[in-house]
Amino acid sequence: MAGPLGAAVSSAGVAAFGAGSKGVGGGARGGAGRRARVEAGLAELERWLADQVRKGLAAASESEWQHLARRLVDAQAPGVAAMVGGLAEARSAADWPERLLAQIAMLHLLAAGHRGLGELPDELAQTVRTRVGYLVTREKVLAGPAVRDLWHVLGRRDETHDRLVTRRVWLLGRRTGRAALVLSFAPVGRPLDDSLVTGELLDASLAFYPGASPLRALVATRHDEPSAATGIERLERLQGPEQGRRVSAPVPPGGSASVALDTVAKALAGDPWTDSWPLVLAGALPTAGTLAGLPLHPGLATPWRLIALSGGRPLTVAAEWTPRGLVPLTAWDEQGLAVIL
Repeated sequence: MAGPLGAAVSSAGVAAFGAGSKGVGGGARGGAGRRARVEAGLAELERWLADQVRKGLAAASESEWQHLARRLVDAQAPGVAAMVGGLAEARSAADWPERLLAQIAMLHLLAAGHRGLGELPDELAQTVRTRVGYLVTREKVLAGPAVRDLWHVLGRRDETHDRLVTRRVWLLGRRTGRAALVLSFAPVGRPLDDSLVTGELLDASLAFYPGASPLRALVATRHDEPSAATGIERLERLQGPEQGRRVSAPVPPGGSASVALDTVAKALAGDPWTDSWPLVLAGALPTAGTLAGLPLHPGLATPWRLIALSGGRPLTVAAEWTPRGLVPLTAWDEQGLAVIL
């Protein structure tokens, strides 16, 4: 199953999303030279996109996409290169015409946004720079304002791209209602950051990467363990695969399917390239292909664990929204225990 956040099959895409603490800033720090290279690469991309539409999508070849992706990496636009690399996966899907056209449209929108950077609001301009591949350093993010809250750890997913494992942990602020994504990276076979345990509540200050719909964050400061103040009992400590574990903590606040869709709509209004967002659905009934009436990702197997946990009764479920459907992460049973799916 394809990963969200433009998870193309190249490690360039991981780098574009800020895998390291060093990188070229999105403003003057990037230098005129890099800006010129990026502009040239995106101009080539736009010509190529126009050719694809003129010739017809069926005429496109994976070798063309791979060549273009390499050219965009050379042009120092790794985020766009990752999106181009993802076209091959879209082409192999059953509904490939719709998916391929949608991804080509988003590529065109990103190239046009970069052309008009000077006319965009500051936050949207920063979003475009990030999506193109200009990195914001870890130090710069941590130097900015932080948001303190009690953060529900909703769930996590690990994905492997070119022998690099990316761990994505989803958080939700209990007081602020803000969503957050914490990323960590490691070569295949090496341990990943295990400090954020699904189902727990974390008293922390998070520093968010800039953008029109800020989502990715760093844990700037951990405060006192909330378990001491709220009576949270840690039933199990992570020692292996998370699936099936149960953790006791307050159930995160959730909403209906319509509230969830409104949340996604607001995220997309700020950042139209958003392809992943955490949701908490309250009173959700799972079926073989839906959750609270919303479709599940077609690449998933039937969620028997979730269906069995529900037993025909509604429950609270944390899920990852993607344009192709929901990916359930964690559910809370009748006793309020978090069950990792």
